[in-house]
Amino acid sequence: MQLQQLRYFAAVADLRHFTRAAEALHVAQPSLSQQIRALERELGADLFYRARGNITLTDAGAALLPLARQILADAETARREVQEVAQLRRGRVRLGAPPSLCASLVPDVLRRFHDEFPGVDLLVDEDGSQDLVRTLGAGELDLALIISPQPSQGPALATTELLHEELVVVSSPSSLPPAGARPRIRVADLRGKPLAMFRRGYDLREFTMAACRAAGFEPTLTVEGGEMDAVLGFVRAGLGIAVVPGMVAARSGLRVTPFAGATMTRTVAVAHRKDVAPPRAARELRRVLLEYLRTADLGDAAMLAGDRVG
Repeated sequence: MQLQQLRYFAAVADLRHFTRAAEALHVAQPSLSQQIRALERELGADLFYRARGNITLTDAGAALLPLARQILADAETARREVQEVAQLRRGRVRLGAPPSLCASLVPDVLRRFHDEFPGVDLLVDEDGSQDLVRTLGAGELDLALIISPQPSQGPALATTELLHEELVVVSSPSSLPPAGARPRIRVADLRGKPLAMFRRGYDLREFTMAACRAAGFEPTLTVEGGEMDAVLGFVRAGLGIAVVPGMVAARSGLRVTPFAGATMTRTVAVAHRKDVAPPRAARELRRVLLEYLRTADLGDAAMLAGDRVG
């Protein structure tokens, strides 16, 4: 008994027609009929009553059909399991992340993943969260790190909050008073201060602009339109100060001034489509990400999102 024979048998049982079953399976009808005859000879029983325009199952065929379906399903499961194991040797993962996370969290996580699965290709799409949500929903990414919540996130994505990250002000030594003179800064203290601002579409740009407006003023932008590395470079050059995530600031070599209170934070989440299970390699990347967050020393820059990480 061969899987091919059972596949042909199940197709005829479903369609009640030999020619249509052959067309559905993209095989020649005589070949399909011969294989089913061979299966009947092996089993010692007819599986179909054959009458012109009327194909029905015999008692033997009705008994075989659920068993054939189970055998075919088990074979498909086995094929997928083997393929998923193979994916971890030579597959790929498509990950999306905002530039701020590509400058802080993502490199360390990808280093761990690559050490464990060196044969898996890593494709990174660096973009704003709103664009990543659209790209993920279109099936062009397997996973995405996004700033949550997103207004257009919709029910099609499953998200897990990972951490709450503090936003801080970075400056060159001459831009702000020394830390001892003012250990913390208020949003209102940014009034009139020269800000190096990210390009439009950046989550940090929208967050900073909204915080300043909520405090009753329009921020003063000395230079705008940059990516993360460019904005940090503008700050080093003394062109202004910038509001950046704590994990980025810790690596920047710039003076870091935290905000007073706990209002200037953002939530980082990992997302995937609900209707399509991520491939095995992507699930392993998600596991590595969660393990990294549980074991890494994030310092004061971020805190895990409690029991939601898992």
